[in-house]
Amino acid sequence: MQIINSRSKARPEGLAERIYLQLKDDIFDFHLLPGDRFSENEVAQRMDVSRTPVRQALFWLEREGYVEVHFRSGWQVRPFDFAYFEELYDLRIVLECEAVKRLCARPVGALPLQLEMLNSFWIDEPRLEDGKTVSLHDEQFHMALVEAAGNGEMARIHRDLTEKIRIIRRLDFTQISRVEATYNEHAAILRAILQHQAEEAQTLLSNHIAVSKAEVRKITLHMLHQARLQQ
Repeated sequence: MQIINSRSKARPEGLAERIYLQLKDDIFDFHLLPGDRFSENEVAQRMDVSRTPVRQALFWLEREGYVEVHFRSGWQVRPFDFAYFEELYDLRIVLECEAVKRLCARPVGALPLQLEMLNSFWIDEPRLEDGKTVSLHDEQFHMALVEAAGNGEMARIHRDLTEKIRIIRRLDFTQISRVEATYNEHAAILRAILQHQAEEAQTLLSNHIAVSKAEVRKITLHMLHQARLQQ
């Protein structure tokens, strides 16, 4: 973990935010594994800070569902609840398919600029191979589809959902075959939208998310096993 110097002049809120971001990175990178237990003192000593900003950061993470507090035994990284993640993926399908339906219902020539940018990256430009980079673009692809539909509340809910599944979603890009498949599937979805083929676009999108959900579950179980062996 990166050491945060307690002698810095950062405001307490800023220090808590830095600790929050570092802990979140540690969870996403599996330096802290699902089910791991730890205390506020352990984090404070490791980061060379007081317990106050650590506690504040942990309560933020608890509110977002990444950690749980056990008042007699400290904190725990929230274990993976695959039923919970599958419900979130199902919600993704509902929101994104509705967004695609609205996009396809727009008059010809009235599609938003976001789709032109997506078309440029996923169809016209040379394909990237780095899974981590592609995973970030994949996340932006799906958020852009929902944002382009023009419903601010729908986009906000989708952004919150995206944040919740990021910890396992990124694991979908640890295999080059999934990177290649994502390019092909995104391109097909975009072409259907640009041709105002609503049913085709919704079917392609639903299948794309369903396959991703299944792959993530398999990869996550494997990676967690490997991560524990390396501890």
